[in-house]
Amino acid sequence: MTERLSLRPPSKGDKITDQSFWDWTGLHFPTLFEAPSTRYYRKCEERLFETYFPGLAGKKLLKTDLWDEAKNTRILKYAADQGADVYGIDISAEILRQAGSAFENGVARRRFIVSDARAIAFAGGSFDHIYSMGTIEHFKEHALAVRECFRVLRGGGTAIIGVPNARDPFFRPLMVGILQRLGLYAYGYERSFSMGALKRMLEREGFEVLAETGILFMPGWLRMADLWHYVRRPKLASLSTPAVSFFAYLHRKFPRLGRHGYLIACVVRKPL
Repeated sequence: MTERLSLRPPSKGDKITDQSFWDWTGLHFPTLFEAPSTRYYRKCEERLFETYFPGLAGKKLLKTDLWDEAKNTRILKYAADQGADVYGIDISAEILRQAGSAFENGVARRRFIVSDARAIAFAGGSFDHIYSMGTIEHFKEHALAVRECFRVLRGGGTAIIGVPNARDPFFRPLMVGILQRLGLYAYGYERSFSMGALKRMLEREGFEVLAETGILFMPGWLRMADLWHYVRRPKLASLSTPAVSFFAYLHRKFPRLGRHGYLIACVVRKPL
């Protein structure tokens, strides 16, 4: 695998839209599915689903982007294996195309569509559950995306909405800010939130907050180092893998550490 982890987007002279940026990134960014830190990420998400989305069989579940299915944890495949009727949207046709490779029987072709999270192309009240982890921070109209999640969720339905942690104990927002200034951050615009700010935004849009949680209790630099080893220098994986395993063990041993992960989340319900 020779792709870079740090990518420079098209030149500033180009007219760059959200869609063109993510199409370009989706085409050039490597797949990270088997990296040790991605496996830890996947376990975190599975625990979220087991805890807050029990009894998925026959439930309609929407994911607000398909980056994970194309590049990362493939958590929608897990949900489908639990019997959920999975749906997904993404602003990028390229990412959507790659996301479908993990699914069989035409599921992706029927249920994955190109759509902006700020204007979700489904009718109101369509879904029993929504999973939005690491989507809304990538554009400035994050409240609009939350409003759309509220609209397409049925009354009494639940959602998990997660964003980067502004109070990350390992100073990940500072690292991201430096990389952005250097033009080395592959994910474009990104905003971090405190748990209080996230909760207030969700409540303003009508949600009832049921729980506060989070995933990926580990330093952001360790995640990046692990992915760099996985993509560029697999023989050096022994340098980062034990550290990833240590933080994964701490999180299993002390689940409340998840609230200090670099992705925090609120579990919310749409009132009847």
